[in-house]
Amino acid sequence: MENQNRTIAIVCGGDSSEHDVSLRSAQGLYSFFDKQKYNVYVVDVKGTDWHVDLPNGDIAPIDKNDFSFMLDGKRVYFDYAYITIHGAPGENGVMQGYFDLIHLPYSTSGVLVEALTFNKYVLNNYLRSFGVKVADSILLRRGDTYDEQEIEQRIGMPCFVKPAADGSSFGVSKVKNADQLAPALRVAFMESDEVMVESLLQGTEISQGVYKVKGKSVVLPATEVVTNNEFFDYDAKYNGQVKEITPARLSPETAQRVAEETSKIYDLLHVNGIIRVDYIISKDTNGNDVINMLEVNTTPGMTATSFIPQQVKAAGLDMGTVLAEIVENQF
Repeated sequence: MENQNRTIAIVCGGDSSEHDVSLRSAQGLYSFFDKQKYNVYVVDVKGTDWHVDLPNGDIAPIDKNDFSFMLDGKRVYFDYAYITIHGAPGENGVMQGYFDLIHLPYSTSGVLVEALTFNKYVLNNYLRSFGVKVADSILLRRGDTYDEQEIEQRIGMPCFVKPAADGSSFGVSKVKNADQLAPALRVAFMESDEVMVESLLQGTEISQGVYKVKGKSVVLPATEVVTNNEFFDYDAKYNGQVKEITPARLSPETAQRVAEETSKIYDLLHVNGIIRVDYIISKDTNGNDVINMLEVNTTPGMTATSFIPQQVKAAGLDMGTVLAEIVENQF
């Protein structure tokens, strides 16, 4: 009898600086998926080169008409796409639009939500309208004129300069005085046509995963991020220059409030699949914890040491089971 397992594409790569990070997430996901239950293939997408990385080291081109490929003389069709592209085109709605057109279910949110969450400035202002606390920021577009002193007065120093649409801390700088703004903006504009100048929030950085499937909401234990670097930059994220503590060292009351905020943000955005919300927990003048949302990541890292797998383990859950729940939720 022919294998009736669903055939899953782990879609990775992409066109941003995060291409190689995405390949690492794909390897993590491949290791997590239950191969008894699913036929799993890694699909590398870069520009117009879309191909399947076959287990024997060969590659097979993807037919973009229906996202299929040839294997041993037979055409293989996918039942589901698990998108783990960090950056364009998998985190900004473009890939989702393609899959919608060919009616292939996928792991992330839809076009609108992905486009919204990919632009940090737009996302912050959307969530602010629902009472979510975010840092003050201004948006600069390539070619805009700006006054460094005005920015310093409005945002304060130190501040962060970051691409409005990107991840993995590529192009992000911590700016300590107005003289450092111009070089920081040049670096950020190498990654994006829109750049945010964002006020600095002092406090504890934490990150929390959440997913919801039919009749079930799972908010994972938060991870506290401790780094000696100026901020949680690329080296801290991917080269081990960080201490990650799961669950985060929060009071029970604050941990509960953060979990409720994470669940609320998931619902406000109508997201799908597993996401990660990053926060800074600061203090008010009375010493009470204040929850500030930093960003929402709809295709979070999935290497063995990434936050989500850490949090799933801390929750006493199994990554293979979690992934199966997310996949089967759409059938």
